[in-house]
Formats: sequence, structure tokens, C-alpha cells
Amino acid sequence: MGEHSENVTWHAPAVTREARAQAGAPGLTVWLTGLPASGKSTIAAALEDALLKGGRPAYLLDGDNLRHGLNGDLGFSAADRAENVRRSAEVARLFADAGLVALVSLVSPYAADRARARALHARDGLRFLEVYVNTPLEECERRDPKGLYAKSRAGELPGFTGIDDPYEAPERPELELRPAEQGLGEAVAAVLALLDP
Repeated sequence: MGEHSENVTWHAPAVTREARAQAGAPGLTVWLTGLPASGKSTIAAALEDALLKGGRPAYLLDGDNLRHGLNGDLGFSAADRAENVRRSAEVARLFADAGLVALVSLVSPYAADRARARALHARDGLRFLEVYVNTPLEECERRDPKGLYAKSRAGELPGFTGIDDPYEAPERPELELRPAEQGLGEAVAAVLALLDP
């Protein structure tokens, strides 16, 4: 983090973050991490809906959707996954700086990459809330909405997170959700309760 192209100078904006937040609460990032098919996107979409209905600007940055554009040139090697997280964190930081709640739904399997995303926000004085969507592997495999676990088990999808590539669970997330044990409304309410300390 903190890397930049050569021969460029940061252009300070004329509008401050405080001025942007005058119409509402300050922006922040909610980073939902967990195994594939853990329920991250479902929770994030419900959060976005609840926030917007409550009059708070929010935007969902879904991992799959980002791979259709911004991150479409990336594969699933460790280096590509790190770059996927880096780019997603940079966009989330911009949204949070603009006064939105950036909702990032991303497997982001490696703790070091998530730590860099947090540090990027901390550097700019922006809140970063890590939410661990803790769904057991067996339940994720049972859900398997895209058939990816089945492909991985059949040897057709090597390097799949949770099967033959590790998922490093957060050690100290701001919130841990267990979708297999709680309803969607309860999960959304728990995240919303974190937003305004």
C-alpha cells in the first residue's frame, strides 16, 4: 500500500471530507470476508438496501461483480488475490472518503491482504469494520450455488479457497456473523449497530 506511479503529484481536493459528511454521517468501509458461499453477498445486499432505505448513502462492491470489470484481468494465484484485495480496498477507501458506506463482499482469504486494506483506511483516518461471515465449510459446500465446490472436489478447479487453498479466518474482526445460526435480519441489524459508535 502507499505505492504510486512515478512523476505524479497528489492533488489536494478543494472539498474536505468533513464538508462531504455534513449532509450525513461520515463514510466508512464494512469488509465482509468468509468462505465462498458463506452468505457474504446476501448480507451485503441486504445491508445496502437497509442503509439506502434509511437515507444513508452506501454502495456494494461485490467480489464477483468487480471481476467483471476492474479486476477482470486477475486470476486466482496468491499474487492475483492480493491485487484483487488491494484494488477493492482502494475503491472502498475512495467511496468512504466521499461519505458513503462502502460494503465490500470479498472472500479475501489471506489475513495479510485484509490487514493491508485496514491499514490503507487507517492511514487516511477512515473507519474499517471487518465482518467475518463464519459459515462452516460443510454448509458452504451444501449451498454451493455456483457449483464451484463440486468442481473443486472433482479436480476441475484447483486452488479453490477452503478446499486446496487456505482461508485464514480473522482473529479479531469487529463482528462475527454465523448465518447458519441467525437470520438475515439479525445479521443486518448486528452490522448496522456497529456503524455509529
